[in-house]
Amino acid sequence: MSMSDPIADFLTRIRNGLTARKRWVDVPSSTLKKRIALVLKEEKYLEDFFFIAGEGNKETIRVFLKYDYKGEPVIDNIKRVSRPGFRVYVGAGEAPRVLDGLGISILSTSIGVLSNKKANQLGVGGEILCEVY
Repeated sequence: MSMSDPIADFLTRIRNGLTARKRWVDVPSSTLKKRIALVLKEEKYLEDFFFIAGEGNKETIRVFLKYDYKGEPVIDNIKRVSRPGFRVYVGAGEAPRVLDGLGISILSTSIGVLSNKKANQLGVGGEILCEVY
């Protein structure tokens, strides 16, 4: 069965894993999901992630979720902004601040997948994939 929005599925698996207090979640791999996981790790929202080779060309990303010293999830909210039926784009240097800088938005730009902070530094715009805080 084909999936109409694999990015929303990726974010939902992370959200559900945090709600269930899982240590990690497994997600079917794609290049875009790898880049999103890398941005989340760079911004300290994930502990780590690595790739598991499966049958044939199937690859899985194992994402290790991050919790604070009280055991509460570091990610309070993670939501999809641009959807297949409604794309949201921003111009160069116009990436929105999330919670006045306490959160991030992840953008798909011409130079790769970046956080809003990095995109504004580099002066690029693109499609807003999701917001995390």
